Amino acid sequence: MMKKDKATLAYLEKLVGPQGLEMVKRLSTNELTDQQIAAETDSELNIVRRTLSTLYEHRLAFYTLERDKETGWMLYRWRVEFEDIERHLADDAQKLVYKLEKWLDGEQNTVYYTCDNHCSRYTFDMASGSACGYEFVCPVCKQSLHHDDTSKLTDTMQGIINELRTDAQAIFYPENVSIFELAQTEQE
Repeated sequence: MMKKDKATLAYLEKLVGPQGLEMVKRLSTNELTDQQIAAETDSELNIVRRTLSTLYEHRLAFYTLERDKETGWMLYRWRVEFEDIERHLADDAQKLVYKLEKWLDGEQNTVYYTCDNHCSRYTFDMASGSACGYEFVCPVCKQSLHHDDTSKLTDTMQGIINELRTDAQAIFYPENVSIFELAQTEQE
């Protein structure tokens, strides 16, 4: 059965959502169809299917196909295996730390400008007018653009990344998920 430590549960919740996590917690180790799983875990069928699909994509769920002798339909019998979840968690955590480091590198090596309303952030080329013609005036609120000091943010992020290097799984703790989401948003 699944290890129920904080990082593992937070990781699974990030993958399958709160309803999917509740389904997984109540799931037996038997090989069952999606309808049997829905009945066993008292979950909606669409949640069961979405959860199984996500777990399958992450190699945490597997299925076998067999033909129903009465109807002739193909049946998918699912089993969820968490024996290897620690490795999955560590691999995904390492990827997340790498993304955070890339985001931090971008923050440290780019000079940004913003207005007092923080409508948006602009690189020097944009703010100065050479790329967009803003000439240090916010195109949204028409206030002057000034240097956006991100040193406190980057110092904080560097400290968090250092902590994550020693306990990479901590990125999946609920209190740290927003940090990763920030890095994801900034990279896109």
